[in-house]
Amino acid sequence: MADRIKEHPILGVPEKGKLVKFMFDGHEMEGCEGEPIAAALKAAGVNVHRYTKKEQKPRGIFCAIGRCTDCVMVVDGEPNVRTCITPLKAGMDVKTQYGVSEKPFEEQ
Repeated sequence: MADRIKEHPILGVPEKGKLVKFMFDGHEMEGCEGEPIAAALKAAGVNVHRYTKKEQKPRGIFCAIGRCTDCVMVVDGEPNVRTCITPLKAGMDVKTQYGVSEKPFEEQ
């Protein structure tokens, strides 16, 4: 959790929810309840959220306001969830998205 913003020059000190556990690609992780899933992943050092279907290029946080689709992931079995605006809840199952699937391209 060393990569978290502790104090923002404009927004001040962010209020954080309690620490909760969630799964990311089969690994247990911790994040602050209510923060965007993308923020919890970023704090844990995860920068790649999906791979594009056509060229299989990695994507991660870009706009961070829910306008683009670079941060979409499979969350609790649902693909194309914008993780930059989706609040983290205990027990969520978050997976890297490959095209529109959680299965790596070689398994599709």
